[in-house]
Amino acid sequence: MRYDPINPALFKENRERYASSLLPGSLAIFNSNDQFPRSNDQPFPFRQNSDLFYLTGITQEKTILLLYPDCPNPNLREVLFILKGDELLETWEGHKLTRIEATGISGIKKVMFLDDFDVILTEVMVYAENVYLNSTEYIKYFNPVPYRDLRFISDLKEKYPNHTYKRSAPVMHKLRTIKSEEEIALIRKAIDITNKAFQRVLKSLKPGKFEFEVQADIEHEFTINRAEGSAYYPIIASGKNACALHYVSNDQLCNDGDLLLMDFGAEYACYAADITRTIPVNGHFSPRQRACYDTVYRVLQKATTLMVPGNTIDKLNQEVNKMMEQEMISLNLFTREQVSAQSPDKPLYSKYFMHGTSHFLGLDVHDLGSKYEPFKPGMVLTCEPGLYIAEEKIGIRIENNILVTENGPVNLSAEIPVDPDEIEKMMNAYLE
Repeated sequence: MRYDPINPALFKENRERYASSLLPGSLAIFNSNDQFPRSNDQPFPFRQNSDLFYLTGITQEKTILLLYPDCPNPNLREVLFILKGDELLETWEGHKLTRIEATGISGIKKVMFLDDFDVILTEVMVYAENVYLNSTEYIKYFNPVPYRDLRFISDLKEKYPNHTYKRSAPVMHKLRTIKSEEEIALIRKAIDITNKAFQRVLKSLKPGKFEFEVQADIEHEFTINRAEGSAYYPIIASGKNACALHYVSNDQLCNDGDLLLMDFGAEYACYAADITRTIPVNGHFSPRQRACYDTVYRVLQKATTLMVPGNTIDKLNQEVNKMMEQEMISLNLFTREQVSAQSPDKPLYSKYFMHGTSHFLGLDVHDLGSKYEPFKPGMVLTCEPGLYIAEEKIGIRIENNILVTENGPVNLSAEIPVDPDEIEKMMNAYLE
């Protein structure tokens, strides 16, 4: 692994919290993600299932976790199944975890090889009354391919049709939305690496540089700082490209006089940062660009103060939409009279600000959690208002990562420059 070792006590505590949420007589099973083919015999880089990592810290493929807190056989209450390395496999793919190594990472004492899984499963299914099975239940997730969890669920229900099956997802949602101190430290590390990448861009950006060259600077900085890479594919959008919310071509020239919107974040120990900054390619905001930037910056500051226990993303969105509407009137994008006459189904602000202000952040960049769920201390969310005026080639988004606490919101990304005067000063110092 690239990242520093994590104390296995984190994963042990996560398992204990999960186990305490199960009904008596319950068994739970978690599978690793599939390895997806890229072409012929070339796979995409493997990334572990977030729930399995949360409970074990294991990043190796073809891993299964079995939890059965009150199994009558105490040796089978917590079992980790891993791929068995052999000379041929390791000749081609390199070292695979030993059982001792897997125990050291996860804190799970009982580690077996995958060859033993079916035998152990048969035994524990005899005793279990309920079986908790995992699947992805993120509201915007859609995958037409039956992934490993779904195939496993189908096979298990066919073989054992008389058990009572339960959903793990609601339990995991409840647990993963509240971050422990150890998890917050890992998110901070991902943000710190992201800050280093942004500082590098401030030093190197100039007219005539391609978006993909900026991306290369960012990804190189991620790599040399021990991140696994990007937590999501970065958006490096100059000029009018910034008005496409999920622009990922990153192949255009950064022209003198354009703004550059960068939505990017490092992944460190499977935890994500998610930062957006918008800067002038030539180191100077034009008066109109500055007025638009100040609009988004003011709303960011006001919106952050609303990220307190008891509020929700849904309510936050409503408040930010009102703020942006007033700011747009000040920018002469429309008038108060036009707002009074607008269609409720298509408010005027939505032409220039068409996305939500916040989402949960953690092991996934769009982490588990509902926009109707009240904020609680320990939750980490983004705050990301934006303004997109396509006809003026102005696209601005500013995004911070916010920790909810009893004493008010904490900006985990406070060290990443955002003040427009500071950005201009830093860029011009580097350009001189």
